[in-house]
Amino acid sequence: MTITRRTFLAGSAVGVAAATGLAPAQASGDPITSWIARNAMPLGDLDHLRRSIGGAQIVGLGEAVHATAELTHLKLRVVRYLVERLGFRAIAFEDDWSLGTQLNEYVLTGRGDLNALVGQLSTESRTHEIAELFAYLRSYNATHRDKVRFAGAEYFATRQLAYDAIDDYAARRAPHRLAELRRSLKPIRPHLEDIGAYVQWYWKEVKDKAPYVAKAQAVHTLVQKLPHRPNDRDYAITEHHARQILSFYTAFSLPEAEIWSYRDARAAENVRWWHGFTRNKVIYWAANAHTANAPGLRVTVPPDPEVVFRNAGSYLRDWYGNRYRSVGCTVDHGTTLGPITLPPAPSDWFEHQLTAARDGQFVLDLHSRPQPDAVRAWLHGTAKTRGFPEYGAESYMTGNSLSDWFDVVIHTPEVTPTHPLIS
Repeated sequence: MTITRRTFLAGSAVGVAAATGLAPAQASGDPITSWIARNAMPLGDLDHLRRSIGGAQIVGLGEAVHATAELTHLKLRVVRYLVERLGFRAIAFEDDWSLGTQLNEYVLTGRGDLNALVGQLSTESRTHEIAELFAYLRSYNATHRDKVRFAGAEYFATRQLAYDAIDDYAARRAPHRLAELRRSLKPIRPHLEDIGAYVQWYWKEVKDKAPYVAKAQAVHTLVQKLPHRPNDRDYAITEHHARQILSFYTAFSLPEAEIWSYRDARAAENVRWWHGFTRNKVIYWAANAHTANAPGLRVTVPPDPEVVFRNAGSYLRDWYGNRYRSVGCTVDHGTTLGPITLPPAPSDWFEHQLTAARDGQFVLDLHSRPQPDAVRAWLHGTAKTRGFPEYGAESYMTGNSLSDWFDVVIHTPEVTPTHPLIS
């Protein structure tokens, strides 16, 4: 069964502009494009990000669309900068927690088959470009004592290994509770090895989901009461496994329209948990729809009703204030994996002004001063941008303002698809 993030929502170097500057895309007297042109910085040196990131504890590193080579390579460059220059040592990634534990083992120790692990990620991430991220993390960790750790920020494909880890912990630490635990744990352990198929079975075929949710809740409650030492990291991982199992069964028992808000609330909690667990600064790698500070996000998906939800980035901004910084990687047009064509941004999308202002890729700090009245109106008015690529320009995202959504944008005019690991 193919796993895509959309299922779970509803259920090398890049070419850079010369370090000496960027050429204007067109002569313009427009105050917005003129302001962008004055403040845009080339990508030859990412040190422009240092002041924008400041003392952030978590950086949301978003992307307008998944599965483009240029944005993935760009985000890898940003990861390298944040790790090597600003001391970030943890990554929370828009994919499943349980698989993430195996990928974390790989980047820490080198154990495991990288391509096989990447091949189990959501379809959009089963690419050579995403594999490069993990190859970099492994290479960095192999030569540094202060290692970078990796976690999946999602519950949406919680695999059997999470159930087995809970059983193993109880067998070691509380064998007298094992029989009680297994009475709830065994009946809900996925009976299919293909987790995508299991999701579809539970979500679409199981009519009465209440017993599954009740057993998942019983497992989590019991695990919370298991003996453990203060700051016991083995226990903390076990409890987190149980929480993802509960989130999984709860999410897919909800009406479809409610899953969006539930998912992002849990993702935000998982990123916050990972920050506390690692005691390190975290890079949250996900789509802009999750990383932006968007408490009132609205996405049109014609002909279906629009989707409205509070996203993960808005929780993180509430909890961390300016210690959560939102970096949005944006795009005007091109092609993503599918292939899916991305038409040029219409004039009422904010990317239209970005592309008109400068050629090539660039970084723009949206807090740059001074800001003329027209620029303030553009930054603080209700923003509009690309929604889900498979719906074309008819799908757009809105709600809140550009200055709410992002602290920094890194704009790429044109993109091409990533390269699948398996054709």
